[in-house]
Amino acid sequence: MSHPMKRRHSFNWNDLVFFIEVSRQKSLAGAARRLSVDHSTVGRRIRELECALNVKLFDRTRGGFELTDQGLKLRLQVESMEGIAFKIGRNIGVGSETTSGVVRVASMEAIGSLYLAPRFQRFNESNPGITIELVTAPNWINLSKREADILISFPPPRGRKLNVEKIGEFSLWLYAAEAYLEKYGTPSSVDELHEHRMIDYIDDLIEIDAVRWLTDAIGDLPTSFRSTSLIAQFMATSAASGISMLPTFVAGRDPNLKALLTDEVQEVRDIWMTVHQDHMYVERIKEVAQFLRTIIQEDSVSLSSPHKWAEMSD
Repeated sequence: MSHPMKRRHSFNWNDLVFFIEVSRQKSLAGAARRLSVDHSTVGRRIRELECALNVKLFDRTRGGFELTDQGLKLRLQVESMEGIAFKIGRNIGVGSETTSGVVRVASMEAIGSLYLAPRFQRFNESNPGITIELVTAPNWINLSKREADILISFPPPRGRKLNVEKIGEFSLWLYAAEAYLEKYGTPSSVDELHEHRMIDYIDDLIEIDAVRWLTDAIGDLPTSFRSTSLIAQFMATSAASGISMLPTFVAGRDPNLKALLTDEVQEVRDIWMTVHQDHMYVERIKEVAQFLRTIIQEDSVSLSSPHKWAEMSD
């Protein structure tokens, strides 16, 4: 804020509710919807809190309201209070016995959309008080800036105060549609792939090197279609446009895709779960993290075997 702030002797504790929602929703309108109030009320309560504390809590950016360093410190304290309040209600037998709140999970597009999203329905049934926000992006999500609570990634991220845990792995295989194989034939060796139409990422737009799985497995091959989106590659493969390297949780969406050269070509990627150390104690985040460990362990065979990939669509 441009005008000098005057410190008050105390602040309204209820303003913290407005603060935490703006920090999570990144907008006054989003926080207003969550709190069932007018957005002008949210803006006024944030200004009053900043004035009472004599600090600037948010920067207005093109992406919305971003926490300042002081705002980040306050969010940690408010979330700690939130966790303590939940424990008090649970331990003395008043209030809801179910954990509630929002947990934002970030991942890459395909694993988020095609694997995690349908499985969160099971989580919602047993945890109705927790709202999952799934963020998919082709680039790194910054947990230190609270862009998400949990990150699911292929390579482990780097950063301060991050708890990084390997929770599983998945395999990638070559796939083609039956219609493509009928038209162009089935390759019987890696050398024959040079005579086929390949589908891959756009090399100079790759932001995370871990997705260079086709190059890592085989090297450079002539391509007929490239995309920054793995889902677009999958759709092109399903449409008989060519051969691509896909994870089982992607290929399993189409039973007409056939795994090729499984004795010769395979890539494996680790699945890493990262939570900021300051969030490790938050009950709702712990619930979601344990759920993610459980489902990936349960699906370990399907995630690793080309012969089980069809089960991933169930």
